Amino acid sequence: MLVQHVMGNKPFNAIWSVTQDNTVFEALELMAEKNIGAVLVLEDDVLIGIFSERDYARKVILQGKSSRDTLIREVMTAKVITVETDQKIEECMQIMSDKHIRHLPVNRDGILIGIISINDIVSAIIHEQKEHISTLESYISGSPYS
Repeated sequence: MLVQHVMGNKPFNAIWSVTQDNTVFEALELMAEKNIGAVLVLEDDVLIGIFSERDYARKVILQGKSSRDTLIREVMTAKVITVETDQKIEECMQIMSDKHIRHLPVNRDGILIGIISINDIVSAIIHEQKEHISTLESYISGSPYS
């Protein structure tokens, strides 16, 4: 399965982002409103970073900083790993595991089109496995393919 298949299950144009001049509190409000674990940091539609719940925990709370006074630029992860739509989700899982990350921005031909999470990947794999099981059950029982 490819990243584009995972992206097909997500809302079109659902790129939730902040700028580096937003406060951490503003980013957290957006994340809570959209029920997401990370936001992209964009400047003039160019990806310059990512801010996640993990960044908040480690770089704000544990450092004794205030989310209302801290700017995203101070705590975002600037070296963002991205993937392309034609990559296999197995590759994404390996990247996430190796780099200890839970979100990957997705590009199509170098243009940012969204983000996938580990939850998106797991859900896609579960769905694919259910389809395989259903097909095998139909085959074993002699039912015609649907």
